[in-house]
Amino acid sequence: EMRRSYLDYAMSVIIGRALPDVRDGLKPVHRRILYAMFDMGLLHNKKHSKCAGVVGELLKKYHPHGDGAVYDALVRLAQPWSMRYPLIDGQGNFGSVDGDPPAAYRYTECRMSAIAEELLADIDKDAVDFVENFDNTTVEPVVLPTRVPNLLVNGANGIAVGMATNIPPHNLTEIVNACITMVNNPAATLDDLMKDVKGPDFPTAGFIYGRAGIKEAYKSGRGRFVMRARAAIEAINKERQAIIVTEIPYQVNKSTLIKRIAELVNDKTIDDISDVRDESDREGMRIVIELKRGAQPEIVLNQLHKHTQMQESFSMIFLAVAHGRPVEMGLVQAIRYFIEHRIDVVRRRTAFLLSKAREREHILEGYELALDRLDDVIAIIRGSGNRGEARENLVAYFGGKTIDVNVTGRKSSVAYRGTRPEKAFDTRQADAILELQLYRLTRL
Repeated sequence: EMRRSYLDYAMSVIIGRALPDVRDGLKPVHRRILYAMFDMGLLHNKKHSKCAGVVGELLKKYHPHGDGAVYDALVRLAQPWSMRYPLIDGQGNFGSVDGDPPAAYRYTECRMSAIAEELLADIDKDAVDFVENFDNTTVEPVVLPTRVPNLLVNGANGIAVGMATNIPPHNLTEIVNACITMVNNPAATLDDLMKDVKGPDFPTAGFIYGRAGIKEAYKSGRGRFVMRARAAIEAINKERQAIIVTEIPYQVNKSTLIKRIAELVNDKTIDDISDVRDESDREGMRIVIELKRGAQPEIVLNQLHKHTQMQESFSMIFLAVAHGRPVEMGLVQAIRYFIEHRIDVVRRRTAFLLSKAREREHILEGYELALDRLDDVIAIIRGSGNRGEARENLVAYFGGKTIDVNVTGRKSSVAYRGTRPEKAFDTRQADAILELQLYRLTRL
């Protein structure tokens, strides 16, 4: 019992909670948030709506878990320092890079960002499968028909049972160019793709120190590389200098970093710093580290890299759910999975549009038949007792039968003259004619 139950639990966490799908790059909670917002009409060009409403909608229809878990996931999708391309446009306090918590969901407002709408493009055209929700009252998509390679563009991290994923974000243009390269040449190698994709691209910027780990990670799905803060040396006056930090490594808490530098100064681990202060504002980040007279800024910078999070390593684990199971993959396989998904979406969308066009053609053929014999059609409709009878009479008339009608007290027969139509006239065409308003006959 323990073994079976634990395996069931482990697979549930792996597939249905902690790992993203390789096709749209989303975990179930994020997919449900975006679909619920789309369903509520919170598009990027509409006004913001209370986050409490979105959380409530999610708990009611799609995600039977705690409101805290849902709101935390929603908040992260709106944070520009967490997401390379935020999927939610938030209004209000959504936290900060200093680790401040967001305001409660009754105070904040949200709507989808423009790029998030591209993740849901064509969802109403039978492009993806839908399944019943937890209480069978509505349906939700299994995956989104995304036009954006979101898994690579926004990255993902998650801890499942016995496995974890940590995918860094990338530049949209680079990844799309790599997808185009792969479409044009399905046999493209990693070296071909790396002409477009230089490496990860983090929302907090900074830079990557050395390239060896990146190629290894793209090849095998696992690798390490080093991120560094962007620091410049400025002269305060003739004798003193300062180190100015304007960008920090991804997922580093700025206030914790400053606190750590202050501790190193107090502990005498670094002697040459006289003051540290945070001058960040809405224009951008700026941490000023003033040095003592005669200090060598390069030496202090090396000490900061060694002892603080101004230099941080990123362990890349490229793990995602593909075909219902967790797969560790490299860059080539990830792009291939995305292209396969897009081919499937475009094929299904085209089949849907074709069936719609054929339905429309069928109705128009009915209109054409009716217009050619408009006087007879009007006589049959006027002479029928109710809608159902009119429908039966029209189908019988176009089937070649003679119809007896009673118009203004006079009985008369209406017969279909000429050659019978090649295709059988059916009840759908009859209904369309009965729903046609008289003014629509003008220039039809």
